[in-house]
Amino acid sequence: MLSAFKLMALATAGLAPIAISALAPRYGTGSAAPSVQLPELVELRTGAIHFRANGEFLRDGKPITAPIVAVTVDRPLAVMKNQVSVADYQLCVKAGACPATGPGETASDRPVVGVSWRDTQTYVSWLSRETGTRFRLPTDEEWAYAAASRFHDDALPEELYRSDPGQRALAIYDRDASRVMAADKAPQPIGSFGANENGLLDLAGNVWEWTDTCFQRITLDTAGARTAAVANCGVRVVEGLHRAYMADFVRDARAGGCASGTPPSNLGFRLVRDDVSWPGLRFVLRLVQPGSS
Repeated sequence: MLSAFKLMALATAGLAPIAISALAPRYGTGSAAPSVQLPELVELRTGAIHFRANGEFLRDGKPITAPIVAVTVDRPLAVMKNQVSVADYQLCVKAGACPATGPGETASDRPVVGVSWRDTQTYVSWLSRETGTRFRLPTDEEWAYAAASRFHDDALPEELYRSDPGQRALAIYDRDASRVMAADKAPQPIGSFGANENGLLDLAGNVWEWTDTCFQRITLDTAGARTAAVANCGVRVVEGLHRAYMADFVRDARAGGCASGTPPSNLGFRLVRDDVSWPGLRFVLRLVQPGSS
């Protein structure tokens, strides 16, 4: 069985962005010009990927490796080329629509950080209203699809789920310690981490990104079929150098807000164009590799 990273690389090898454009379908009323400039978007072609499902998976009351699932994207996906910058967010703050971020990096060419999931929703509403184009946060599946080869599989080796729990705990500690050492503590200028094969900047750099996906806890039977699923939308998936789960009100993950795993260094976000009525994006998930105890 190929690793999720190799499957991702194979699945995305033939993908390429259709265009990089500031043009987008308009959803506002009337023909007045937008008062805020549209962000630069990269429109990705349709396709399919395999990736490690998010959430916690259980069998017989014990944690197991999350399954690898197939995700089919059957509509073009328009994604912001870079994260929302300090300068972008400050326009919303100056308009009185967004709360100010806390003290920290203020250079306008950095991605904005110190924003909660709730803050992102305020910005989404403001930007959609000012541009006449609907935006939203990506789902975790959309983020993984856009990240392509920069999406990292965060699963431990399968044998650690069957061996001594102490060995598994040590493996988790070693993994998390290496993650902390690899992450920069301060946001870098936009573009510092380069572009991936889809033309998107700074994916899996030192700034993690909010998604709109709720944390889920799923129980599987011996055949790998779901027997129970519980979603907690007070906790959202964030993506970057690794996946983590954050309470939606948290602005600084390093201050103890990480619900699971190693706290991200910084929390930012990028948006996708909301094409649900145009006519929409659909994700078809198919189980590829069930976890085993």
